[in-house]
Order: sequence, then structure tokens, then C-alpha cells
Amino acid sequence: MRFLTAGESHGPALVTIVEGLPAGLSFSSEALAGELARRRLGFGRGARMRIEQDELEVLGGIRHGRTLGSPVSVLIRNTEWARWSQEMAAEGEPAGIALTKPRPGHADLAGMQKYDTTDARNILERASARETAARTVAGYLAKCLLDSIGISIVSHVVSIGSARVDDEADPPGPGDLDRVDASSVRCFHPEAERAMVEAIEEANRAGDTLGGVVEVLAYSVPPGLGSHVHWDRRLDSLLAAALMSIPAIKAVEVGDGLASASRLGSAAHDEILTDLTRATNRAGGIEGGMSIGGTVRLRAAMKPLSTLRKGLGTVDVATGEPAQAFFERSDVCAVPAAGVVAEQMTALVLASEAQRMFGGDTVDDFMAAHAAYLRRLER
Repeated sequence: MRFLTAGESHGPALVTIVEGLPAGLSFSSEALAGELARRRLGFGRGARMRIEQDELEVLGGIRHGRTLGSPVSVLIRNTEWARWSQEMAAEGEPAGIALTKPRPGHADLAGMQKYDTTDARNILERASARETAARTVAGYLAKCLLDSIGISIVSHVVSIGSARVDDEADPPGPGDLDRVDASSVRCFHPEAERAMVEAIEEANRAGDTLGGVVEVLAYSVPPGLGSHVHWDRRLDSLLAAALMSIPAIKAVEVGDGLASASRLGSAAHDEILTDLTRATNRAGGIEGGMSIGGTVRLRAAMKPLSTLRKGLGTVDVATGEPAQAFFERSDVCAVPAAGVVAEQMTALVLASEAQRMFGGDTVDDFMAAHAAYLRRLER
């Protein structure tokens, strides 16, 4: 299973192509629209989240609510295209002013140097986190496939700035996603939620931005996804790469991650019980590059957004003079949305590895192979 996306932040549309899905997978445009709406959630988001409607059009691969086994293609129209149709036209001359003052922390300057341009818009339009809307299409389909074998994925925010959930607090379970989404910052714990909202309000007043940490929990993952035999087959490696590909994510933890590095071995591992389950989940559900059965637990740290109202010091590449980085409409905090995207990327990796393990050209074949594997484990 693989996917590609195309399109720019202010272009006419984004397009997603997903290849490798089995035939017979149930599809709902309404459910996909709901998943896209979840990506727009969160206190601290900018005006664009209130404007964009993510209008969908299925271009191929689905008939009468079921996948055909051929590539699925979905288009997401940009609600604001009329405003940007001249600036982002495929032909003709640029209609706006070149953005020559790159923002520190963004793809602007490195991309301008790489592609030999003095206009940051050539870079930022594709580097924008708007592209994650297209990923959400692929992630939704991956979630549908995982749901057919009982795997569910939940994300929640564990910190924004210095406001954080207590380390001993219980995480959300498989049935708690609606409750998480009902939180203004997608935090499962009300006391921490209030502190996070206050932190965002304070950053907004200062013209600044905030980052934070999200946790992703994948429930009922069977043992054996991934592999120990090659570096590019290890499940933890694949998941870390997928989460790091999300804009502004700068660190990924599997299980207790960094905390384990300071522990004795006797307090760092998950002892095996007589039924072959584990007494703890310090490893995050992965050992030796493979899932061990149960819950896969990941965390991703998002840096503060690099577009600040008060701006940061930079250079005008057109003149070589010191300058203040340009400001284009942005969020104060996008950590809640990052959790939703992290769900999608986790789902894509797990679905791909589940397909590799169980195969099948149809969903029924896929489910039957999964069921047969579980029966073998019970022997």
C-alpha cells in the first residue's frame, strides 16, 4: 500500500492517490469529510480553518461505496481558490509581490537555495501543512482497513508549551476518541486542558506560537507486524519516519523512549506473562522491530510554528539586507491537529505492514488470513 499527494496550499485543489487497497473496503464520503473536519480542530487555529470546507470529489477506485482494488483518487478543492487564482495560476506572470524574506524554522530559505528562486512562495506552498489534508484521505482509508481486523487508533495531546498531562494519568481508550475531539485542545484530561488553553491565549497576546507533544495509541495490534530482518522493515523505524514526516514534528518517542535510557534494565523492559502478554508497556508495543501484540504507543513532539506575527530576524535575499521575516496568516498552535495527522500516518504504516503480512486481493481474504493467524497463535 502506498500513496502520493499533489497540490499547493493555495492552489485549486489537493489530490491523493492511494494504491494497493484490497477490493470490497467500505467507503463513505461523509465519514471522510468528518475525518478531514477533525484535522481542523483545536483552540489556537487560524482563520483559514474556519473558511476551508475541504470539498471532496472521488475521481476513481470506488464504486457504490466499495473499493475496486484499483488506485483510489480523491480531490479536495480549495475553498479560497478564487482569491488566489492569479497569484497561483499555472501560466502567466506572478500577480503578487515576491516573498524575499524567508522565515527561520520554515522550509523557505533551504528551498529557495535548492531550487534557485528568490520567491519563498515557490517553496512554502508545498511545504505548508495544508498538504496533510491530502494525507488524511489516505489515512482514512488505512483506518478503514485496520478497522476490518479490529485495530483502532486514538490520539490525544499530552502537552502544549509547559502545560502538560500528569505522567500517571490514564490515557484514552479505544472508545474515547469522541471525548478527546470534544476538548478544545484534544486533551483527555480537563485540568491539563484548561492550562493548555491559558498557555495558548498568553502566546497569542504576545504575538508568539506554541508547540507541544501528542500521543498516538493503536489498540489490538497483532504480534509480528514489521520485521527484524532488514533496517527498512523494522516497525518502529517505519513509524518514526512517518511521524517525522509531519510538518513541524522534531522528535518521536516509542513507548517510554528517552525515560528508558536513564533506567536500569530491570526497570526498562516488559516482562512476559504465562499467557504471553506483557506486565507493562514500556517498549510501546514494539520489540526487535516487530509489534508484540496489544497496544502500540508513540509520542511526537511538535515545535512552535515558524510564522510569527511579531516576526523573527532574517535577510531579504533580494537586497542582502537584514530584515524581519514576513508574516502570512497562520495559527498560534496546531498541536491538536498534529495529533489527528499522527493518527493517519500511524494508520498508514500499520495498514501497509498488515497487508504485507496477511495479503489478499479482497477485504474478506485479508480478514480471513488475519483470523487464521490469530487461531495459530492460540495453539
